[in-house]
Amino acid sequence: MLCPLCNTESASFYKKPDKHFYQCPFCKGIFADRKYLLDPTSEFERYKKHQNHICDIKYREFSSPIVNAVLSDFLHGTTGLDFGSGSSSAVSAMLKEVNYDIKQYDPYFHNYPELLECQYDYIALCEVAEHFHNPAKEFALLKSLLKAKGKLYCMTNIYSPEKDFGNWYYKNDFTHVFFYQNETFEYIKNEFAFSMLEIKTNLVVLSK
Repeated sequence: MLCPLCNTESASFYKKPDKHFYQCPFCKGIFADRKYLLDPTSEFERYKKHQNHICDIKYREFSSPIVNAVLSDFLHGTTGLDFGSGSSSAVSAMLKEVNYDIKQYDPYFHNYPELLECQYDYIALCEVAEHFHNPAKEFALLKSLLKAKGKLYCMTNIYSPEKDFGNWYYKNDFTHVFFYQNETFEYIKNEFAFSMLEIKTNLVVLSK
């Protein structure tokens, strides 16, 4: 199976009757066998069941690392994109509450392709990157959407070898199909020519 990020032939990593993951020996990404990827209709039905409400205190606390990073790095007058925002986004809500200009794009809930024809000072991906069927295509797009010195804020649960993958809850969602290790983000930085990479627990910041 070829890695959807770097196209390297990859070996089986974890297999059960209802799922099969491979690990890339080059970029260290872990990805689902393509036969287990949901079709768009099934994926949409799954996403509609997500219970994320912008007034939920826990959801806002969960999203706060991205919000705090944006507020620290950018001033009013800059523009942002909430990529893969879902039906409702605490990131967008909290930034708009302090009068930041951020647009929401999501192929299922906010499908405004014209937003992908602009560039932004910052882009937020809150629990999005693990859903990418084609991460190479998506990261190339995201890099192109950033202005000079722009930043990409990516929150995802990063895998490390000391974790027991078999008991790792994050793999159990059938829409979670690509998992990253620190080395995977190093590959992304170099392959897509980002100038800087910062990893702060599960918040990854890639600078143009």
